[in-house]
Amino acid sequence: MTDPYQQGGPQYGPPGTGPDLSKSPGAPGYPSQPQPQPYQSQPYPSQPQQYPPQGAQYGAPYGQPQPGYGAPMGPGGYNPMDPEAPYGRDINGVPYSDKQKLTAGLLQIFLGAFGAGRFYIGDTGIAVAQIAVTWLTCGFGGIWPLIDGIMMLTGSVQDPQGRPLREN
Repeated sequence: MTDPYQQGGPQYGPPGTGPDLSKSPGAPGYPSQPQPQPYQSQPYPSQPQQYPPQGAQYGAPYGQPQPGYGAPMGPGGYNPMDPEAPYGRDINGVPYSDKQKLTAGLLQIFLGAFGAGRFYIGDTGIAVAQIAVTWLTCGFGGIWPLIDGIMMLTGSVQDPQGRPLREN
């Protein structure tokens, strides 16, 4: 038995039937591939780009530019660039409420027996229910407004329109 490595490697058929290595890329006669064109810069547009683009709607999908995003805020945190969200938008594009979560949370913690935090954000139904539960259970139901106030401070509570309470 002969060593196949001494004879140039194993043979897979009669000599001369293997691949033609003279037709490899760069060899003469090889069909040339289309060559990439060098980079050509585009001329500067004569008209300035309009931002936001025409037809853009508020609440664009995640990753798309939001109209008015990063616009300077006016007095009191008011954003004149976005009339649907004058106090800005959260990370999901939902406009913030005009009520502050710090005010609502502190009112609810300290005056929860009277439903003050819920009255502040405009949720009168829950406020009346908290008053009734607190008074009918002789104060033991006061744990509900206390927990509700903590949830307001953490940002878990929304106003009656479904908007998150704002930071400042």
